[in-house]
Amino acid sequence: MTMTIENTTYRDGFGIPLVLIHAFPIDHRMWDECAHAICDLSALNDVPPFSIYAPEMPGAGMSEIPTAAASGPADPDGAYPQALERMTQGYADLLKSLGHTKAIWVGLSMGGYVALMMQKLHPEMVAGIALCDTKAQGDTDHSREKRLNIAQQCEKTNSIEPVMGFAHATKNDSSVKQSAAFIRRFTAWLNEQRPEGVAWRERMAAGRPDLSDVLPQITVPAAIVSGELDPSSPPKSMKELQRAMSSTSASFTTIQDCGHFSAVEHPEQVARALLDLVSRVHD
Repeated sequence: MTMTIENTTYRDGFGIPLVLIHAFPIDHRMWDECAHAICDLSALNDVPPFSIYAPEMPGAGMSEIPTAAASGPADPDGAYPQALERMTQGYADLLKSLGHTKAIWVGLSMGGYVALMMQKLHPEMVAGIALCDTKAQGDTDHSREKRLNIAQQCEKTNSIEPVMGFAHATKNDSSVKQSAAFIRRFTAWLNEQRPEGVAWRERMAAGRPDLSDVLPQITVPAAIVSGELDPSSPPKSMKELQRAMSSTSASFTTIQDCGHFSAVEHPEQVARALLDLVSRVHD
């Protein structure tokens, strides 16, 4: 059983579309500024308009939260070991329903897990791939336990308070993340998430497989984007993803004064990296 994936279309166009997959614990709106920047830069550079989609991850925003049957069997600790695969198949079904056979898949953080799983399940549907502030490895025991604890707390308290830390900043964070505007916007996004949706995404991510073996299978044009100050996916770790790929066309972009949510913190720089990827796919 696969999952129904809801979609937002930023632009209808021609040829191979760009699919933007958002991060946890927010929704597709994190791509708003970046998608608009891609449109503006495309026009300035006389790039023929291509479609830009931003599907909603199940459980994000007001999208449908998968049933237990759709999620697949649960491990004894509550993680869903088949949910990422089932969800990714939903993304593939969505793309086909939109009239496309392949796309450039862009995933940021948890969205990167979907992009990599797409490469594993449907390499024929991957014309290009961008991995932003993400990782290929499965969770460590500690990370898995932390995710499942967040899921349990969200469900127990019927609150998104366990993930409100994503809107907080420290002196080590980027100047953008420390800004009042960023904190205000991120807090608003988080307050519009549902506790059970946050919990489902954590259980899905906790149960996901290690996808490191997928990296050598990537032969299409690729892009790696990493925030200089990203505490969980720093440039040093992201460089390892690039080195593991078989692609001879894999760019690497380090964004200065940038943390984990690069497309939110520096949308135009991410847009430039993605537009470069689009041009390489079409060469």
